Amino acid sequence: MILQPLVPVDGALPGPVLTEVATLYATNRAFFELSGDFPDPARITVEQVAAALADELATDGSEVLLARSAGRLVGLAVTLAHHPDPAAADPDPWIGLLLIDSTAQRTGHGRTVATLVEDRFRAAGRTGLRIAVLEGNASGLAFWRAQGYTLLRRAPDREHGRPCQVMRKAL
Repeated sequence: MILQPLVPVDGALPGPVLTEVATLYATNRAFFELSGDFPDPARITVEQVAAALADELATDGSEVLLARSAGRLVGLAVTLAHHPDPAAADPDPWIGLLLIDSTAQRTGHGRTVATLVEDRFRAAGRTGLRIAVLEGNASGLAFWRAQGYTLLRRAPDREHGRPCQVMRKAL
């Protein structure tokens, strides 16, 4: 598996890649029903995904990494080099989102993408990594615990105030 940064071309996301990513998002209807990130999780559009990715990429220190296996887009990870609130006394980078194509889940892709992201930050000299997981996301919480992440605290997310578990893994 390889991770490739999503890079805008002339300020826009490449159309074919954007279509692939929108398809990936659409396979994760249950997650988006829980998160409320899209008005109708049964009908996620390319335009909505483009806007969401543009917002992610506009955050200082963020990166969208596309995960490909045998040439197929199987997932993506959104990472943050630091907490987006400059007032936060938080030395760790964050995983803002890890999304695996639902038709490819439970095949090790999520574990592989998480490990590759951890390896990138470890190689950059970072000593820990954090993620905020929605309280109602039982499978997500189980996944991150299985990857060695432990609960730091419970807190609302910055954008929508949804209850989350903030977890950390030492690198």
